[in-house]
Amino acid sequence: MTLAKDAVPDAYQESLRRRTVVWVVGLATAGLIFDGYDLVVFGTVVSTFLRNPGEIGALNPASAGALGSYALIGVLVGALLAGSVGDIIGRRKVMLASYAWFAIFMGFTAIATTTMMFGIGRFLTGLGVGALVGTTGAIVSEFAPPGKKNLCNAITYSGVPWGSLIAALLGILLLGTIGWRGLFWIGALPLITLLPLAYFKMPESVAWLVSRGRIDEARDVSARTGMPMPELAATPAATLSVTVDSSTGHAGYRGLFDHRNWLPSVLLGLTSVTTLLLVYSLNTWLPELMLRAGFDAKGSLAFLLVLNGGAIIGALLGSRIADRFGPKLVTSAFLLTGAVSIAMLIIPVPLPVLLLFVAIAGVGTSGTQILLFGFVANYYRTNVRAAGVAWAAGFGRLGGVGGPLVGGILIAAGLGVQQIFLILAGVALLGTMFVLAVPMAHRQRDLHTTHIEPSGSAPADATRGSNPVTSEV
Repeated sequence: MTLAKDAVPDAYQESLRRRTVVWVVGLATAGLIFDGYDLVVFGTVVSTFLRNPGEIGALNPASAGALGSYALIGVLVGALLAGSVGDIIGRRKVMLASYAWFAIFMGFTAIATTTMMFGIGRFLTGLGVGALVGTTGAIVSEFAPPGKKNLCNAITYSGVPWGSLIAALLGILLLGTIGWRGLFWIGALPLITLLPLAYFKMPESVAWLVSRGRIDEARDVSARTGMPMPELAATPAATLSVTVDSSTGHAGYRGLFDHRNWLPSVLLGLTSVTTLLLVYSLNTWLPELMLRAGFDAKGSLAFLLVLNGGAIIGALLGSRIADRFGPKLVTSAFLLTGAVSIAMLIIPVPLPVLLLFVAIAGVGTSGTQILLFGFVANYYRTNVRAAGVAWAAGFGRLGGVGGPLVGGILIAAGLGVQQIFLILAGVALLGTMFVLAVPMAHRQRDLHTTHIEPSGSAPADATRGSNPVTSEV
């Protein structure tokens, strides 16, 4: 009978937890769908700007590439700022502010009448998108069940190619009807849809609250959401203090670049640079390259659908393998596959085979970036996790900034489509080498533990013959 009574609250808490995880992952995914939409919506209209100077002013490929990079400079700044802010004020506040910010400035961009106004709108939109991308991986990782962290991150970050796919599809269906301004207004919808839902349904991370010593708040959120507390947090709050010993170290960017983490942080950052250069160059210039290869406007946009559809399927399958065997092997294999498939685009083949190569290129570029965020989010301990994700998203945006620029410069320099694809394949090969060089993660205990000791008690040491109590968060 005792077991039956105990099973009721356990089942109820587990039900609460499942519901919470669904809401958090669902809202985070929806936010990144709009990130992906913002990524590709410029690519769907860049050909319109190049051929119709009356829209926002005269543009050539090089200046259009620079204009496409303004948003990515904003993403870089926003993501790096979010790394520190998210570890200090919490994941939830940053997420809510990000939804509101990028939606407002997508609307601002939609009313732009000059190139300068459009560029300013893109930069300011990028700030909000960057803060969102730099925080999402941390909060999802802290809510995801054990053994499904890579899968939950893959589901969430697959929102980016889903948004890209939606942008390409709406560009095909609606560009001629609502124009480029209407497509940008669609990007402002989170202000009246996503933001209100997230305000009521996205809780703060229990793991983050405990890591900041806010035990009472963590208990309250745990009771409401079903998320488990660290083991000793069940002790009365008055008797607890949260400490960080030498195995956990400093928080935020300081901990990210300490003696233990600096090398993997540099390598993961460089990997993100290469993958995002590929993602943004292909999503910005693939329609134009295919136009130059002889496809019509709608046919060239269809390649974006295939590219991002491949990314979604590949990332979801890859994440299951990553949860079982680790993300390093899968991420490197995806990048190598991307290098080969991009190089294969130079071969004259029937259209179905060409589409297959494009889909595999999506797996090796956007799909790899999705897996990389899961890799990073689960590589670091709690008190540097947001900084780690923000570093990969922010520093990696150097590649995002370079993607539209590099594509525009290569086209303006007169290089052929085949030469451009070979250069991009070389970038993917370089990224493969970076990820293979990332050292193995430290022991799980060191990576994801919070140390909680009774207040007033002496720290555990060798003279007492015991170790500090640790709990996975």
